[in-house]
Amino acid sequence: MPLALAVLLPLLAQVGPVGTPIPAPLEIPRKRTQAAAPSALPEPPKRFGECLDAAAAATDDAVTTAQAWQQVAKGAERSWAAQCLGNAYNFLGRWAEAEAAFLTARDAAPVDFPARRAALGAMAGRAAFDAGAYERSDAALLQAHSDALRTGRAALSGSLAIQRALPLVALKREIEAAKVLDEGRRSAPEDPQGWLLSATLARRQGDLKQAQTWIERAADLLPEDPEIGLEAGAIAVLSGHEAAARKSWQSVIAVSPESEFARRAQSYLDQLGAAAAPSAQ
Repeated sequence: MPLALAVLLPLLAQVGPVGTPIPAPLEIPRKRTQAAAPSALPEPPKRFGECLDAAAAATDDAVTTAQAWQQVAKGAERSWAAQCLGNAYNFLGRWAEAEAAFLTARDAAPVDFPARRAALGAMAGRAAFDAGAYERSDAALLQAHSDALRTGRAALSGSLAIQRALPLVALKREIEAAKVLDEGRRSAPEDPQGWLLSATLARRQGDLKQAQTWIERAADLLPEDPEIGLEAGAIAVLSGHEAAARKSWQSVIAVSPESEFARRAQSYLDQLGAAAAPSAQ
């Protein structure tokens, strides 16, 4: 049985209130992955791959290279050059500039390729989110969702709906966030991020029973994901199931020992202290 799934087995047999409340993660977690890769995209020019290789080096020279290409690019090629520039800024952590470049790439992409425009809009929305520009992030993701709907592909539009929950929660528009997550779960039921974010939001709103149901679904889809394990522990400890929380956070450390998730899991375990010894029979 996968490790992270094992810690999400029925918790009814595990009793005992937590002595000291633990501040469970308050933010909705997010993935650092690209948008779902749509099919039937236009073929990128050879120069795009070369530019991306340079961007991955995370240097100012990579930005200069992408800017030079953007200045001479014509037609649809301008979209690829701007996308590469956005990636170059992204690797450097220059989120606002990455956002602007991705928006330029989206607007330069042919209108008859809505999947590509949706993907570029999603990149812009994530960059804006990282920049703390939540209103702009939501606007970009809303447009990306609209473009995704034009493709007629439910999984793609569902994925974009799920991503919109991030800025909406940051803007304290949690009712809207719950609605877009509901749409995302229905349209993209195989996307574990939708179930994870739904569980996190339900936990924030105090609905621990629903949060448990959704985090179990996320774990079914992605058993050893450290974000899911971290959230599962938060839900368990707030529900009074200390043993389950310990197992969940220990699983995070086991599957991703060098990660930030492992550091947070260990900090929560430290707050719980040593496990109580079993009572003598």
